[in-house]
Amino acid sequence: MAKKILFINQEITPYVPDSELSLMGKALPQAIQEKGYEIRTFMPKWGNINERRGQLHEVQRLSGMNLIINDTDHPLIIKVATIQNTRVQVYFIDNDDYFSKRQMIVNEAGEDYPDNDERTIFFARGVLETVNKLRWAPDIIHCQGWMSAVIPLYIKTAYHEEPSFANTKVVTSLFPKTLNKDLGENFKKCLEFRDANAPLLKKYNDNFDFEELGKLAIDYSDGIIEANQHIDENLLKYAEEKGLPVLKYAGEDFADAYESFYDQICQE
Repeated sequence: MAKKILFINQEITPYVPDSELSLMGKALPQAIQEKGYEIRTFMPKWGNINERRGQLHEVQRLSGMNLIINDTDHPLIIKVATIQNTRVQVYFIDNDDYFSKRQMIVNEAGEDYPDNDERTIFFARGVLETVNKLRWAPDIIHCQGWMSAVIPLYIKTAYHEEPSFANTKVVTSLFPKTLNKDLGENFKKCLEFRDANAPLLKKYNDNFDFEELGKLAIDYSDGIIEANQHIDENLLKYAEEKGLPVLKYAGEDFADAYESFYDQICQE
């Protein structure tokens, strides 16, 4: 039976401008799907996404759930589209307050949104709740971009008893820094959910910056991929010191290397 891979991406072209993250967000799922794997792909429904041009439409049967973040209910809206000239279907996590009326990570003035902490948690839990609702059990979850950095923690703690994720392995790709400020002192409190509790988060700095998010992702991942030649050396060293399998930068012809790495992770 074909392995199931869940890709959780911060950006995917053509829905957002081309960047290293968005280009890989499209290229990787497409390449792995063409190798015969069953895939699902998620990203935030950033406010700069043109829904008409991208042909997004709401999936009513998956929408309608409320997620409590920072003691407030936030409706979860799921939209879907297919990348033109591919068979790759993309699910979008949407919410009026967090995504629809915003740009991406930064506002029009180029400043990080002050509630990026809540946005990343809403995105992570929105993806996992939706996959649960789909009754789809991935063999591997592959996270790309800091917006997915809390996924490994949640998979190994808050969602570890869910049938969809009971046997799931998590792979995190490391990219260069794309977060200017830290996520603020309220992030840890907002992050707590089920078994993802305060004692587990005690070892981390109170203010999560890009590097601290990377360490969190590494601590709960089963494998790490060096997705760029210019990754923070501290994070690579951190992963290697933990004894995790690390796939070194594979260049532009990456598909075979990633497939072999998935096989290695599934066998461990």
